[in-house]
Amino acid sequence: MHVITALRRLWRHAPFRRLLLLRTLSQAADGTLQVGMASYILFSPQSQPDAAAIAGVLALTLLPFTIVGPFVSPLLDRWSRRNVALYSDVIRALLAGVIGLVIANGLTAGGWEIVLYGALLVALSINRFMLAGLSAGLQHTVDPDEYLTASSIVPTLGPIGVVIGAILGFVTRAGLGDVLGANQADAVVFALAAALFAGSVIVCLGFDRAALGPDLMGELPRIRSILAGFVAAGRHIRSRPAALLGLLLMAATRFLFGLMSVAVILAARNLWHPADRPADALASLTLWGLFTGAGFVLAAPLVPTLVRRIGLRWSSALVLAAAAVASLVMALSTSQPVIFVASFAIGLTVQAFKIAVDTIVQAHVTETFKGRAFTFYDMGFNLALVTSGLVAIVILPPTGLSMAVFVAIALGYLACAAALLAGSARIGPEALERGTGDLVNR
Repeated sequence: MHVITALRRLWRHAPFRRLLLLRTLSQAADGTLQVGMASYILFSPQSQPDAAAIAGVLALTLLPFTIVGPFVSPLLDRWSRRNVALYSDVIRALLAGVIGLVIANGLTAGGWEIVLYGALLVALSINRFMLAGLSAGLQHTVDPDEYLTASSIVPTLGPIGVVIGAILGFVTRAGLGDVLGANQADAVVFALAAALFAGSVIVCLGFDRAALGPDLMGELPRIRSILAGFVAAGRHIRSRPAALLGLLLMAATRFLFGLMSVAVILAARNLWHPADRPADALASLTLWGLFTGAGFVLAAPLVPTLVRRIGLRWSSALVLAAAAVASLVMALSTSQPVIFVASFAIGLTVQAFKIAVDTIVQAHVTETFKGRAFTFYDMGFNLALVTSGLVAIVILPPTGLSMAVFVAIALGYLACAAALLAGSARIGPEALERGTGDLVNR
């Protein structure tokens, strides 16, 4: 009941409601885009992906923002975050349309191949930049003591949107593949993504220019000032040990989650289905995504409930321990149902920990540095996933599933839980409870 009361408090904020809709539509478009990319690159009849191919896709989609993040992050603390979101999705709508036209016309060789992959690279990289801006702008839509509840809902809307988009993309691809042919069906998926991005643009226009901050706007500084500002933000985070601890552990858990994800993709393509049935492999991967996404969604009510009873510190340690148990289950079986159920549990626990870290960063980083702090966040997120793909090349078998690797993943989650408890004990356990007052004090 206390959680429901907290949710009602949040729902009274019209900007918060609009932020939820914006994030859901934008992430649905991104989910559809990802299905189109996976169908075309990894699950087309001519492809036979291995860990190196998957690592390449991760690098294509995630490394660009990791590299340019230090240079663009000051935008989030100097330019209208509403405009950042607006123009990001305008660009992505146009790029998704271009990708669809290129694929529909069979222009996938020579110079057109550069256009295709360049458009994919930019469209998928922009996502993390936009989400960093929306995360930094969250505090402008709620009251300070509502960060925990807000941080548990807003990031969860992303996975809901991605699941919705993935379902739309998969159903479109499966329904039209035999009728139109593989390339034409993929093109329709990208056109659908463009339409969803256009919808998010319309929603974003409902915000005033200054609605999501920052408090002080100005022109983008010169390169030297950008680097100096990024260094200043790093020093600020170092002076906030709770935020630093959360960011480091978030990256570690995303590395472990990424390693599991690569293993499941390989199993879907090379273990569970014949090599000449890529559509069946894509169906299994989509089903796995639904199980994992369901775990992400249910993390939203789980975290406030746990925090209400045992606090944010112990809730975070508990979900990390639960992720370790689920990873051990995956070590003992190659069965699809077992893997899917365990993936649901890991999705639930990893997303729950992300919600906790979101709350810690919101509560400990000042507004002046918040945009750059969430850029650090997303850079760590991206780099961890890319690194997991590179490590997967070395340690995963062609079929993906390995008992030794999943045991190591379980030990990794336990090590994160131990580091959290030890680090918070040094900082002061009460530091991790900041921003949870709307639950604890009711």
